[in-house]
Amino acid sequence: MSGSTTFLKSGHWPTLFASFLYFDFCFAIWVLNGAMGPFIGESFKLTPAQQGFMISVPILAGALMRFPLGVLAQYIGRKNAAMVEMGLIVLALGYGFFFVDSYDSVLAMGVLLGIAGASFGVALSLGSGWYPPRYKGLAMGIAGAGNSGTVLAVLFAPPLATHFGWQTVYGLAAFTMLLPMAVMWWAAKEPPDREHQTLREHISCLFEKDGWAFSLIYIVTFGGFIGLASFLPTYFHDQFKVTKVEAGQLTMLATLMGSAVRVVGGYVSDRVGGVTTLTGVLLIVSVTLVLCGLAGGSVVVTTLLFMLCFAALGAGNGALFQLVPLRWPLTTAVAGSMIGEIGALGGGFLPNAMGVSKQYAGTYLWGFVSFAVLALGLLVMLRIVQIRWTRTWAERGGRARVTPVESSPLDYGRPELRGMAK
Repeated sequence: MSGSTTFLKSGHWPTLFASFLYFDFCFAIWVLNGAMGPFIGESFKLTPAQQGFMISVPILAGALMRFPLGVLAQYIGRKNAAMVEMGLIVLALGYGFFFVDSYDSVLAMGVLLGIAGASFGVALSLGSGWYPPRYKGLAMGIAGAGNSGTVLAVLFAPPLATHFGWQTVYGLAAFTMLLPMAVMWWAAKEPPDREHQTLREHISCLFEKDGWAFSLIYIVTFGGFIGLASFLPTYFHDQFKVTKVEAGQLTMLATLMGSAVRVVGGYVSDRVGGVTTLTGVLLIVSVTLVLCGLAGGSVVVTTLLFMLCFAALGAGNGALFQLVPLRWPLTTAVAGSMIGEIGALGGGFLPNAMGVSKQYAGTYLWGFVSFAVLALGLLVMLRIVQIRWTRTWAERGGRARVTPVESSPLDYGRPELRGMAK
């Protein structure tokens, strides 16, 4: 209890709460088309490939919009950027309510829903900005727990769509955004750690092999999370012929595991190391995905396997961001933002793979297998690159070093290293 009190007093908890709420509601809006996938597919008689592409559009758009929103936040402040974003989301949802009446307009709506997916970097930076370095990880974890917004979408959107029509859900969702906007306006304060990064500084980790290694792993952990969470309502409804509401409830069970275990993944990684944790994560993800494809005849077994898979994905997200501040101690937020953007792009792979597999092979199995193969490939990469990591900036298994060593890698955030290439 005393530790919790110390943590709360060390920063500005109303801002942290506002950041969590902002990210939570934005995440729910981001996956709204996925949650209503069975309804949209039925309305326009979509092929599996069309449905997979439709679900992937908000994911890809959200990933691409993270960078512009981050740049905007540097000039007008993170709180103001969050308010602008939420205002645009309300307008986008109004478009969905009044004008979405064809497959093409659904795709356009998917691009607009991507605005909500841009919130990641701003939410985590705003929430942790008031906290000292020793508590920033915990603060980022609390703000990042807003990915539980997936649960809100899959739990409430299907029953609302059943009773009022799926287009009406866009209008209802617009009203819900007024709550995080009000809390942000009244409770949040702009943190004092505001600074301007150049474009070079923002993308600096992508000039390094480690930056790409982290981004590729995040494609599996976070990309797998958002991709599966968006596609599962469609998968459960089509594969097991459950009702659309039941498909949402089954998806909720799986995604809840991923959101809850993210913090646990970071906690475990502090003790056994992020590399060790990620090794187990990638193994579990690859095995459970293949088993999900093979267990297509049992909804109970498949749901349990998805719960295990999402738990691993959530732990993987926590584990990867345990390693980020070890590798980039002076530019953690910048590196994490760019890694998050590249990783989110991977979320568009899985819905498309699933749709194409179903349409051309008559089964979802090969969609699962393709992502499992990707996970195994990145596991091999991880085991190779971790040899150098544990010789330079991390202890064995990916734990934090007690004292820095002279052989630690360059950090592009340091002024004397700006403009240098590795």
